[in-house]
Amino acid sequence: MTPSRPVRLLLADDEHLIRGALAALLALEDDLMVVAEAATGPEALAMARAHRPDVAVLDLQMPGADGVKVATSLRAELPECQVLIVTSHGRPGHLKRALEAGVRGFVPKTVSAQRLAEIIRTVHAGNRYVDPELAADAISAGDSPLTAREATVLEFAADGAPVAEIAERAALSQGTVRNYLSSAVSKLGAENRHAAVRLARERGWV
Repeated sequence: MTPSRPVRLLLADDEHLIRGALAALLALEDDLMVVAEAATGPEALAMARAHRPDVAVLDLQMPGADGVKVATSLRAELPECQVLIVTSHGRPGHLKRALEAGVRGFVPKTVSAQRLAEIIRTVHAGNRYVDPELAADAISAGDSPLTAREATVLEFAADGAPVAEIAERAALSQGTVRNYLSSAVSKLGAENRHAAVRLARERGWV
């Protein structure tokens, strides 16, 4: 049954062509209405505050703040807004983080517009939808062996920053940073911190 008013949508994706095409396709659905669009994480939050959508459809990776961080903020500020994440990088750790942030839907960008419209309705109704293949990958990958601190330090090391810079950014001593990096490398069975970063990213743990 068609609801008395359309489901109000926020679309956030930094790829303008994809966002525009998605908006045009979803506009063909009588019960869905795109009320706002955004290209970055901060812009998505601003648009959500201004337009108070029923469902926010967020790209996982956006400038400024990724979809999971935006979802975390929306959960605190606009709990009535359900969040659906679409991604071209559906790694296991990303799904786990998204679910912990209260995301109700998690799907790959390969999904058709018609199917996405159905999933939006599912999420709006208060139900959850996770792509079966992404869910299976997450289960087989298991949980991250890294502590939150180890993951943070490893993420800071991703661009090849020296220990002194990582220590300053993480507000830790250089000795502590070295310990965290050494522990992360050991837990991941990597040759060095660069290999550890690569392995952790492949699994979506950083």
